[in-house]
Amino acid sequence: MTQGPLDTARRAALLTGAAGIMFAATSRASSDGDTGTQDPAQHLMRLLEDPAARARVRTKIVGSIAPETVYTFCRLHIYLWRNDGNLQPLYTLQNLSAATWRALPNGHYAATQREAGVYTQFDTDELLEQWRNPVTDDVREPFHFRGGPISIEIGPDGVITGAGATLKPRSMRLDVLGDTVLLPTESAFSFPTPFKEQEWPKEAGDPTYYWDSHYLFAARIAEILDESVSFARSVVQYQNLISFHPWMGMGKTPGRTYGKALGVKLGALAELPVAVGALFEAKTPEIFDLSTWQPTREFGDYMQQWKPGA
Repeated sequence: MTQGPLDTARRAALLTGAAGIMFAATSRASSDGDTGTQDPAQHLMRLLEDPAARARVRTKIVGSIAPETVYTFCRLHIYLWRNDGNLQPLYTLQNLSAATWRALPNGHYAATQREAGVYTQFDTDELLEQWRNPVTDDVREPFHFRGGPISIEIGPDGVITGAGATLKPRSMRLDVLGDTVLLPTESAFSFPTPFKEQEWPKEAGDPTYYWDSHYLFAARIAEILDESVSFARSVVQYQNLISFHPWMGMGKTPGRTYGKALGVKLGALAELPVAVGALFEAKTPEIFDLSTWQPTREFGDYMQQWKPGA
């Protein structure tokens, strides 16, 4: 089953940037006269001049330079924006991604990524079983989802995209502040919605579906430079501004949802909060056993599983 535009936008944005270190470059720097007393930030910036080092850097903070699966957990707090007034809290999406990494012969790194999302009451771990639309007063059933797999390749300057790719994430300036590396990215994407108003009057919305996403990865320099560490325990923060998801049943309501996510790369699944783990076990257990994973398409799956107006 092929991925749809929404799947591409969400998951490719997740892997658009980060910083790390190339350990071969570390050895080269030492042979060039580095005594080990150089300021860590200066040492990192010097290493990043090497393209192969930059590829390794980005991969270490986003994922892993070792052949392993890395989980990232975020709580995405979602608000209603109606093109006027203040944001209105709606609900929270508990989001767990699993990316399995490998090195490529060209010095780049690739991942096969899957993710799951479970909706909860705003800023809680209480499952959202029904949701009352504050605009239409309709009671809707949340669409807990699985996404992927998708394939990602990371090179010296970020995600590698082909000439025909519709989503081309843009890496912004890497910044080193104190003992922390910050790497922001931005993505913008739009595509024709597959939902037709005649058949899906509550779900269709505008003819074009819009997606804007801004990410920030933060990691400690000491961890990036540590040769014994295969991946940095990065803090992840992102915002997105997205057309209303069909499950909300917003119809022609003007506006979008605004999301603010906070999370980290997990050292192990045991670090996932117990209450959150129970949510994924109940709604998307495949995220814990990737051998059982079946390919998904978010909008396509919705059309197959839901009826118009449901």
